Amino acid sequence: MFKINRMSAAILAILFFFPPLPSFSKSSQSSWCQEPGYTCMRVKRGESWQSLFPDEGDRGIVMRVNHRNGQLYPGLVLKVPNNLAYSDLNDHSPLPLSISPPGEKVVIFSPAKYAWGAYNPDGTLVRWGPATGGNNWCPDIGHSCRTKSGVFRIYSLGSSNCVSSKFPVPDGGAPMPYCMFFNGGQALHGSPGGVMLGNASHGCVRLFVQDAEWLRYDFVEPPRATNNYRGTKVIVTSY
Repeated sequence: MFKINRMSAAILAILFFFPPLPSFSKSSQSSWCQEPGYTCMRVKRGESWQSLFPDEGDRGIVMRVNHRNGQLYPGLVLKVPNNLAYSDLNDHSPLPLSISPPGEKVVIFSPAKYAWGAYNPDGTLVRWGPATGGNNWCPDIGHSCRTKSGVFRIYSLGSSNCVSSKFPVPDGGAPMPYCMFFNGGQALHGSPGGVMLGNASHGCVRLFVQDAEWLRYDFVEPPRATNNYRGTKVIVTSY
């Protein structure tokens, strides 16, 4: 049983107030990107992220807005901010820009919004990014593999060489760069090309590799024996 203190409960209440993003499918692509402030772009043959968005900053925003770090293909519809040239990533956050001050660093993952956010002790959003949580059903293990909701703490950190000991079944070996374990075998980690607008993992939280590296080395703190510190708090909201 996970104990949720008043501050964590307040954070969860703020996040639950915001409606979830729509489930992603080919039929909903156009309607999803036809929001105020955005324009639809259909990818043509031979086009890539680099050719369409040569500026690395612009490319990073569009990739994150579309919750996609895989290769492009002809016919794919992208959602492009109209103010791309003068906006920053947090202008497009699906999570609140501020929350009730938690008094410590906190990482929040919302499976309903397919996004994570890193908040400072004063409740300010430092950075956000797309995230893929656990699937409703994983046929290779014969049961649900949803990411467990609740309040956790980072208890183990890995490097760029981190790999799964279990998946793919039966021998493991799937890359989990910059893994940050917070609940049993569930971890925040990078996933090259494996982040989408949806939840399709075995329970881990897949992030863009660059985001996982930033969290691992520039934000998350490991457990420490001194002062009995248990590691950075991770809050997983409901689906």
